[in-house]
Amino acid sequence: MPRIALVTGGSRGIGAAISKALKEQGCTVAATYAGNDAAAAAFTEETGIKTYKWDVANYQESAAGIAAVEADLGPIDIVVANAGITRDAPFHKMTPEQWQQVIDTNLTGVFNTVHPVWPGMRERGFGRVIVISSINGQKGQFGQANYSATKAGDLGIIRTLAQEGAAKGITANAICPGYIATEMVMAVPEKIRDKIVAQIPTGRLGEPEEVARCVAFLASDEASFINGSTLSANGAQFFA
Repeated sequence: MPRIALVTGGSRGIGAAISKALKEQGCTVAATYAGNDAAAAAFTEETGIKTYKWDVANYQESAAGIAAVEADLGPIDIVVANAGITRDAPFHKMTPEQWQQVIDTNLTGVFNTVHPVWPGMRERGFGRVIVISSINGQKGQFGQANYSATKAGDLGIIRTLAQEGAAKGITANAICPGYIATEMVMAVPEKIRDKIVAQIPTGRLGEPEEVARCVAFLASDEASFINGSTLSANGAQFFA
């Protein structure tokens, strides 16, 4: 039987590449999205991967959505918490709303995504939990106190889940991408992109598929002894 994989934010950008890579690996994949119905429909048309709409910041929506996925496809074996947002501002200008929105999606959203599937993974004696963190959760970033805090917090979640799940056949790992050539990054003015690339020893932005291959490996049986780890994919920009 193929493994069932859930990828939040899985219909665009890095998430779309992850969804495709897991499908290519033989998984049955469900991809979530928050609001872009047209993009989700186009993604399903292109890939055949079913998409489900809910807000990961809302526990009830997440639990109901996960129940719908499992009713359609079967128990979830692999969960990739990829969904995330930015609300950037220098700390002295950051509003409580900007802070809370990012916390709710990027940090609480990981809890909301993993918590409903955790009991089933424990009962079945298998699970793969993979969280997409960020280089900025490792080193911080100007104007991203909220985002960096959530991505650092995600690493704490993973290290705890690794210890709690290991005896039940569950692994929990994080990937910290550097700057990746997603739609969001490519929308940045070219002069700013050039400055970003100048800080990357590899001399280029990463590709979403390069992050996706990391996920595919961590989700595989071959990675069963890798647990509680942080895999950096940043072109040598930062060493944790």
